[in-house]
Amino acid sequence: MSAIKPKGVVHFSLAVSDLEASKKFYTDLLGLTFLRHSPAFEMMFLKAGNDYVTLCKSETPIQPNPEGGRRVHHAFAVDAGSYDAAKTFLQENGVAIIDEEIREGGTFPGRQFYFHDPDRNVIEITEWSGKDF
Repeated sequence: MSAIKPKGVVHFSLAVSDLEASKKFYTDLLGLTFLRHSPAFEMMFLKAGNDYVTLCKSETPIQPNPEGGRRVHHAFAVDAGSYDAAKTFLQENGVAIIDEEIREGGTFPGRQFYFHDPDRNVIEITEWSGKDF
């Protein structure tokens, strides 16, 4: 038997400590669409474009990176023309940008900036457009 060949990613899950606070952050600030809440499983389902994100109530402390780190992160794409406005909007709403870079090469070139969600998960906004969204 050969290796499994997935067609794509259905969703990724983010560990959160407070579902309502995270729902507000991801919908009000990042513009994801709320789909539904599953109280029995302590999960909320959101949509970003054609992709899905699941917020999952964590039963353990959330610490994906050491202090100051950003290696473990989740990236959301925006149109290049709205990149600066997205950064300004977050800053005007009290979200601190922890890093920013312009990647000249590599897998996902272009501008990207990073910040924390309410649980200090690192989130990236990128202008990379190498995928059909």
